[in-house]
Amino acid sequence: MTITPDPALIADLAPTGTLRASVNLGNPVLAQGAPEAPTGITVDLAREIGARLGVPVELLCFDAARKSFEAMADGRADLCFLAVDPAREKEVAFTAPYVVIEGVYAVPRDSALTSVDDVDAPGVRVGVKQGSAYDLFLSRSLAHATVVRGEDGVDTFRAQGLEAGAGIRQPMTAYVRENPDVRLIEGRFMEIGQAVGTTVTRAPETVAFLRAVVEELKANGFVADSLRRAGQETSLLAPPA
Repeated sequence: MTITPDPALIADLAPTGTLRASVNLGNPVLAQGAPEAPTGITVDLAREIGARLGVPVELLCFDAARKSFEAMADGRADLCFLAVDPAREKEVAFTAPYVVIEGVYAVPRDSALTSVDDVDAPGVRVGVKQGSAYDLFLSRSLAHATVVRGEDGVDTFRAQGLEAGAGIRQPMTAYVRENPDVRLIEGRFMEIGQAVGTTVTRAPETVAFLRAVVEELKANGFVADSLRRAGQETSLLAPPA
């Protein structure tokens, strides 16, 4: 059954009369294309939520999650599409995840590092994309290794000759395929639940609406169909909340 919001909820979520959604083009699993014509699951979700509200949608495109987050935190956007993380939950009210992706490590092919646990050792430097979900996670969880931040985790890893680079499985797999001197460490260091978010200042009814819509779109095949059209694996679909 389609969920229809009331006028107060519409005014709360889209106060300008347009639903402004921040889109992270830096994550190729979630969004693809150019800022002028982006595509992907986050774009489809933004447009569907706008259709439910009966308002136009403005897509604000960024090349990094931290910039997408800042746009919403600064009041330039009404919605964001980010990984759920405790550091972000201070300002973002999240739905349950709509997809779940994995964080993995790349290392030089001749590296002595062979497991995820091996990476957390003194002297190991890990390149990450600044402000990404895996930056936030590894900054909290690594006890011995050092996080080195840059515009892109793999680029930082290669440019600075680091011991490891962190990133999302799909683009990391593609990178390793094109660079035979690098390999992935088997397994993942984290699961990354990607969710719809809005500011914590929104009414509880507004957050409940977003959560219900996401669950409906997971259940009715919308998310899986969108992933398929974008050339992504439908196995990324998150389980019901």
